[in-house]
Amino acid sequence: MTQTDHGTIQYRDELIRKMIHLCSLSFPIIYYFISRYDAILILSGFTIFSLTIELWRYFSPKAGEIFYNLFGFLLREHEMDKKKKNLSGATYVFLSALLSVIIFPKVIFLTAFTILIISDTSAALIGRRYGKHQFLAKSLEGTIAFFVSAVIVVFVTPKIMYVPAEYLIGILAAALGAIAENISYGLADDNLTIPLTVGGVIWICYLIFYPNVPLILLNVPQ
Repeated sequence: MTQTDHGTIQYRDELIRKMIHLCSLSFPIIYYFISRYDAILILSGFTIFSLTIELWRYFSPKAGEIFYNLFGFLLREHEMDKKKKNLSGATYVFLSALLSVIIFPKVIFLTAFTILIISDTSAALIGRRYGKHQFLAKSLEGTIAFFVSAVIVVFVTPKIMYVPAEYLIGILAAALGAIAENISYGLADDNLTIPLTVGGVIWICYLIFYPNVPLILLNVPQ
């Protein structure tokens, strides 16, 4: 196999991973229509199930063999390290969604988690295919793709007041989220760091600039 063929296979596998990753857009879409309590119940079930599978694959050789035969092509190298026993990206997505629902008001979750799904996908696909310039831990092209797509998300997700300052807050959060995605490589899973960074920045800015504004979407289950 040539280096070009190997690179093509790697990109194909990344493309498949990110197409599956995009299915997680169902989380913010469904959460918009249900209560926080119901979302926590549902995500707790998915998270517990996913963590159980992780334990199963690491501590049962037979189960691990079945798991890797079925899903091994979707896993990155560090997700198959039997010594470190790292969680898979899918488990981090469930855990991230659960923590974000628990921590953030719904209006912040909708933006932060949608940025995770859309912009992480954009950064990975653009960065792997077109990334040529080093920027911090990854490529400049991938980080720009993250930021641009995150700004688009900021402009289409729900807001409290729909005033210009809310969009500026979102753009600031998008920029810091892009940095978080970049530097998370090898340190922490970006499925956790991205929504926590973006959501945290938005929430802090609301507390500073709009401390008396309730972060509640009207006519939406809370």
